[in-house]
Amino acid sequence: MALSPVIKNKISASFSAQSMMKTISSEIVKIETGQVTLAAPILPECRQQQGFGHAALTFALGDTAAGFAALTVMPEDMEVLTAEIKINLLAPAAGDRLRAEGRVIKPGRRLVVVQADVYAEQDGSDKHIAVLTGTMVPVPTNT
Repeated sequence: MALSPVIKNKISASFSAQSMMKTISSEIVKIETGQVTLAAPILPECRQQQGFGHAALTFALGDTAAGFAALTVMPEDMEVLTAEIKINLLAPAAGDRLRAEGRVIKPGRRLVVVQADVYAEQDGSDKHIAVLTGTMVPVPTNT
């Protein structure tokens, strides 16, 4: 199913309005129905004491990718909020950039089950570093 241009523009505008995503220099890589991919460099300001990307960076990117994936299956007059999300950290965020691939597992009118896989990219290779699974709640768009 083709993604509505209205939804695609809504996601782009919402992404641009997120100061957190600006702070971590994140970008939209891909938007498709049920799937959104985001990426962000592992900035010096976003590292933990051992030099790896902080888990908060991994979480923020994965949660946002999953939330926008949920938004792709919502009616144009709805948005989503994270109700709950769990993260499994699989490996340290060692690399130059993180990529979060969010997708819808089960769409619904009251709840949308989502997942995101986060990868650390370095020297042309990817390492799977986290899996997030959660629930998004549809809410009316504030107009």
